[in-house]
Amino acid sequence: VRLRLVHYKRIASARDERELADLQVELIDRFGLLPDATRNLFRITSIRLLANPLGISRLELSARGGFVEFASNTTVDPGILVHLLESEPDRYRLDRQQRLKIMDELEENDRFDFAARLIGRLGGERATA
Repeated sequence: VRLRLVHYKRIASARDERELADLQVELIDRFGLLPDATRNLFRITSIRLLANPLGISRLELSARGGFVEFASNTTVDPGILVHLLESEPDRYRLDRQQRLKIMDELEENDRFDFAARLIGRLGGERATA
């Protein structure tokens, strides 16, 4: 149990995608195929690494949608956010001053990819989320 917690802490504290990828290779070499919980922790950490530089303080997704909370120092271009809201009003809406509500039904297997695409769009990429 202690060894597992040490590795989980290493995953969660990765500073960049390269460090995260190296750690994943190390764990697979050492232990073989990773359990779902560990793979999910890698995916969550990867999404956090994408979100943090944009000033996204929180992102939650469930079967009924979710939300993105922006820190007061967010670097997300307001124009990108306005475009997202205007182009897809049935999917996105501002719930509070710094919270984007996602009104989509999301299958469990699709949530990680949806989150990564949405963060990419908020960061200026043209991918669709």
